Amino acid sequence: MSTQTSLTKDATARSKAPPGSDAQSTVYRILIAISLVHLFNDSIQSVIPAIFPILKDSMHLTYTQIGWISFAINFTASIMQPVVGWFADKKPTPSILPIGMGFTFTGMLLLAFADSYMAVLISVIFVGLGSAAFHPEGSRVSHMAAGQRRGLAQSIFQVGGNAGQSLAPLLTRWIFIPFGLFGAIGFTGIAAMGIAVQIYIARWYGRMLQSGGYLRRQAAARRAPNPALRKKITAAITLLILLVFVRSWYIASIGSFYAFNLKDTFGLSTEDAQIYIFLFLAAGALGTFFGGPLADRFGKRNLIFLSMAGAAPLALLLPYANLFWTGVLLTIIGFIMLSSFSVTVVYAQMLIPGKIGTVSGLITGLAFGMGGLGALVLGNWIDVFGVSPVMQMCSFLPLLGIFTFLLPSDKLLNIWAKENGSEE
Repeated sequence: MSTQTSLTKDATARSKAPPGSDAQSTVYRILIAISLVHLFNDSIQSVIPAIFPILKDSMHLTYTQIGWISFAINFTASIMQPVVGWFADKKPTPSILPIGMGFTFTGMLLLAFADSYMAVLISVIFVGLGSAAFHPEGSRVSHMAAGQRRGLAQSIFQVGGNAGQSLAPLLTRWIFIPFGLFGAIGFTGIAAMGIAVQIYIARWYGRMLQSGGYLRRQAAARRAPNPALRKKITAAITLLILLVFVRSWYIASIGSFYAFNLKDTFGLSTEDAQIYIFLFLAAGALGTFFGGPLADRFGKRNLIFLSMAGAAPLALLLPYANLFWTGVLLTIIGFIMLSSFSVTVVYAQMLIPGKIGTVSGLITGLAFGMGGLGALVLGNWIDVFGVSPVMQMCSFLPLLGIFTFLLPSDKLLNIWAKENGSEE
């Protein structure tokens, strides 16, 4: 009886703990809300590469021009994400969340009425700015609501984004193919819903800041490492960025150009080719969800390695598979490779604790930026060499994942944190 009373008192104490206190548990309602907005944001952003075949045919664009559109949206997000993250680390600002979705709303409204190549470029830049504003602060909200389950929390956050990306080919099939670019007007409604949810999240975010607990923990974690440790951290983050670079280029090759390869190789229509891209991205969303809990159990570095090394042999087989096995391989590769998407962000946060916005903006921003740069380069190569040879070259990229073993282990990162006195 006394034990039960004690447990009841403990539970009551935890429930009365102020927001942001060390006793805070995982706040699933906020995680689900921010994941939902991530789904809205990334489904909107991902329709841009998904409509490339439509843009190419309707505006008579070259592959290089297609690459510039991808570069415009992704590089805008890449440049601005670390800037937004750095600013928010200095001065957390909840209003950034709904403002960012407002940029996305504007971009899709402009796209619906775009009648020239330049108008398309301007509209996708607005969408990129909205994404740049959302991702660092969305990752911070996930971190704030995580409690002790950071891998799971980051997976819940990221799975919304990857699920949104996976919907883009289907949205293209159902909306843009029948209605053309004017179909983008429907996405302004999705952005408007995102703004409403962001206002709800921003209010919770503001209450967390007012409690003071979160800011105190971040200030305690934000300590400059000693010079020897700083060199090790710099080397590790540089290698991590290389791995993000490799993964982003491969994903860009599939998301931006593989539909063209399917049309050329198997004679598929644009509508049918989008189904195969959906399989890759939908499986990636599922992999993202399972990746976080698996990383919590088996180690983040180990999961990053397996996501690259496990996908490498399948990626090498993909260019030579028939249509049936192409669908199977794309599904498996998507699941394996994107299982480390959220884990990479959490690993970077462990490398540089106390700077959640900057680190999240750097890693996810690089994912967009490198993907955009990759699409630009690949578009130029495809104009010169053709789609199929370039896809064959890209199949070797996951092999570079072997360098993951040069990253410090999770255990070593915890030792570094103790040595520097910066444990969160």
